[in-house]
Amino acid sequence: MEASSEETMFETSHVLGAELACSPLLALAWRQCGLAAAAAATASFAAEEVDDVLYVAFSGAGSIQPMIDSDCFFSTMPLASACGRELFSPLVSEDGDGETVLVQACALQLFFSIFDTPQFWKLMETMKTGNKKVIFTGHSVGGSLASLVSLYFLCSLLSSSSSQPSLLCITFGSPLLGNEALSQFIIRARWTGIFCHVVSQHDIVPRLLFCAQNSIPIQLIICLLQSCQFYLACPLLAKPSLQSSRAHKAELHQFITNQITPLCGEQKLTSHQQNSKFRPFGCYALCSNEGMVCIDNPIAVIRMLCLTFTTGSAKLSIEEEHLCYGGFVKKASQQLLQKKKNDLVGDVSRSNCAAGISLALKASGIGVEDKRVMDARECLEMSMKTSRSPSLNCANLSIRLAKITPCRAQIEWYKACCDSNMGYYDSFKQRKASKRDSKVNMNRIKLACFWDDLVDIVHSNQLPHDVRKRAKWVNASHFYQLLVEPLDIAEYYRIQMHKTKGHYLAHGRERRYEVFDKWWRERHKELFEKDDRRRSKFAGLTQDPCFWARVEEAREWLEEATSNCHGNMFKLKLICEKLNAFDFYASSLVEKKEVSVDVLASNSSYNVWLEEWKVLKVRLGLQFRF
Repeated sequence: MEASSEETMFETSHVLGAELACSPLLALAWRQCGLAAAAAATASFAAEEVDDVLYVAFSGAGSIQPMIDSDCFFSTMPLASACGRELFSPLVSEDGDGETVLVQACALQLFFSIFDTPQFWKLMETMKTGNKKVIFTGHSVGGSLASLVSLYFLCSLLSSSSSQPSLLCITFGSPLLGNEALSQFIIRARWTGIFCHVVSQHDIVPRLLFCAQNSIPIQLIICLLQSCQFYLACPLLAKPSLQSSRAHKAELHQFITNQITPLCGEQKLTSHQQNSKFRPFGCYALCSNEGMVCIDNPIAVIRMLCLTFTTGSAKLSIEEEHLCYGGFVKKASQQLLQKKKNDLVGDVSRSNCAAGISLALKASGIGVEDKRVMDARECLEMSMKTSRSPSLNCANLSIRLAKITPCRAQIEWYKACCDSNMGYYDSFKQRKASKRDSKVNMNRIKLACFWDDLVDIVHSNQLPHDVRKRAKWVNASHFYQLLVEPLDIAEYYRIQMHKTKGHYLAHGRERRYEVFDKWWRERHKELFEKDDRRRSKFAGLTQDPCFWARVEEAREWLEEATSNCHGNMFKLKLICEKLNAFDFYASSLVEKKEVSVDVLASNSSYNVWLEEWKVLKVRLGLQFRF
């Protein structure tokens, strides 16, 4: 008998966490953060090569003054405003749904402050020419700066098509950096594994930006960061303090707990999460005294950051929690292996999945008796399933595509059977209440539902990252678009939507068609760069899916021109110029045989328009030269 799907699944977040904690990477990166903090007065970063790996740590000391001057900790800035320079051009040009990529203003200003320094450019040149293994790292706001430098370096390589070096970015207690658009881009670019954010269970700094904007006095944040920066640079000195009472610290901890508690049980980006502009990206290593778990699903990261913080009580001061990473990495390798050996004794009879989740919960600092344990268990299960779901989703969509193909085939048959004098577009636009026409319309709606679902799933990153580049999906979506969008246009003008909403191209086109246009252009760039194609016979489908929408606009212009023959000559001339431009465009398509033969049907909208336009040109021939 086959094992159940759950029994054959493995929860590996605690395994990845144990391997990371036991490796020397964290200890070496944290040591470099201390060197960067000590040298902050004279340099913005510290670099050191260890075992053929270049460690570069960035200090956040330069962020304090901008926060004092402009109160920019909770503010965001678009990457497009990068001093008028295309420093992050792949990120800026990635439009998705038109959402602008935003990052924390404080971190971006700090990046600008080091960007033009000779030391920074010397570092960049060394990395590009030396083909080195590089680890960028930083603590607190210095971690945000390390992430931005990593993004700049990756974007510069992407723009120049250079080979990507071995790059890793490790941050400790870093605040959130960017918005949803940045998070989605990093997933699509397959950069998630490059960023590792280490966060302790009760460190408030990585959770601050989940709070409402300016809900915490900026002076309190500045005081905390200054204090921690000083201790990181001088670890042998007495630990600094905010000089606040236990009651005050408990009050601050409780305030943040109240702010983020609504996020603990939410499985989607709800209105509460949307109040914050910031979203996590990359892999988060959540550490506690019991171990470490690694999670890369953004929604699961949000929930686990909040669940671990609200579980138990902090034993250290606010400053010490933000500086505890050094102590953790020193003892982690000694403790974790023995902990896992002991923990597995009670789980040998349980399924792989259940045992793994139990170990991950304990490693994150959430005990079996904690009130949030069920929410955390559900979150880890969701993260585990979504980590393996892209390929399954793609397979399921392939099955759905096969099932929906008969709907497309029936529309193709309908096109072949349409009145040869009227053509495909006009037959559907002027259809009666026949059974055949109704079935075609129903098939059109079914296909739209399928392709809308696919676009939504792609946008939410539930499919493999390269699905938009795979020939199967690009070609299938393009064929669907050429076949069905003319019917959508016909329906739009049939029910007179253009009179209330405006013309189809500007106000009625569905989002899926714009997405499919982009997919097709990206895969077939050479077709758009070379305009010398010639066909030996007319295309089976008109290659401009919006051709009939342009015809409808031209028909309206023609009516305006006809009614204004003896009116405003300036307005008439402008209309005629638009008509002449469309005539030239349509004629070029016909000449190249880029249209289906039904476009040239005797009673098609285009042919009727063309004859009326010829008549109008003769009437206006004495006034305008065409």
